[in-house]
Amino acid sequence: MTREPRDAPQFYLTAPAPCPYLPDRQERKVFTHLIGGRAAGLNDQLTLSGFRRSQTIAYRPACERCRACVSVRVKVDEFRLSKTFRRALERNGDVFGGVGRTEPTAEQYALFRRYLDARHGEGGMADMTVLDYSMMVEDTHVESRLVEYRLPEGGRPGAGELVAACLTDLLADGLSMVYSFYSPDLPQRSLGTFMILDHIERARRLGLPHVYLGYWVEGSQKMAYKERFLPQERLTMNGWERVG
Repeated sequence: MTREPRDAPQFYLTAPAPCPYLPDRQERKVFTHLIGGRAAGLNDQLTLSGFRRSQTIAYRPACERCRACVSVRVKVDEFRLSKTFRRALERNGDVFGGVGRTEPTAEQYALFRRYLDARHGEGGMADMTVLDYSMMVEDTHVESRLVEYRLPEGGRPGAGELVAACLTDLLADGLSMVYSFYSPDLPQRSLGTFMILDHIERARRLGLPHVYLGYWVEGSQKMAYKERFLPQERLTMNGWERVG
């Protein structure tokens, strides 16, 4: 009888819960643990299959009657800036993005808290404490970085106020934007758009072909912004298919 290796990943299915994206629907997720020396390679493989990482968990939707959640990745080499994207870059020409280790700070949490209260006050993360935030950043067995975006101060780039941040995984074939947040007090800067554009450029410099944006959900206004970053690939029943 063939026996699987003891360290083979085990997958689990969650109980039904209200969908956070579409009304009157239930969601279920399949998930596994990302721990130990094989975590990075497993995360690469699962990301290609539409999984996302949260701390030491890799998950993907497994809803019985719905396939609205679609994994999206930007084609870095083919991406071209539109006029709207150029304006977003110009408006944030004074913002410096510094790559640091995955170490949480009180300044990050204060910005994270303001972002949640303003944008996702009724979401599943609304009650996250400083300890929860610290675990989100630190609890990982894969290669991650925290990119901090700061304004200048005293003529020094990146020495001023923290206005945005993104927890990012480095994959074999791209960058995965695990979670990003930004100041809700600066809507004119389009900081969310700016961070994606910045990650596309970072991936380009690293020679990586993709930037993973998570799930696009047709019919969800929260996820509609991901449609704008073209060309992109969406994961379908037939594999990754190019759009745009």
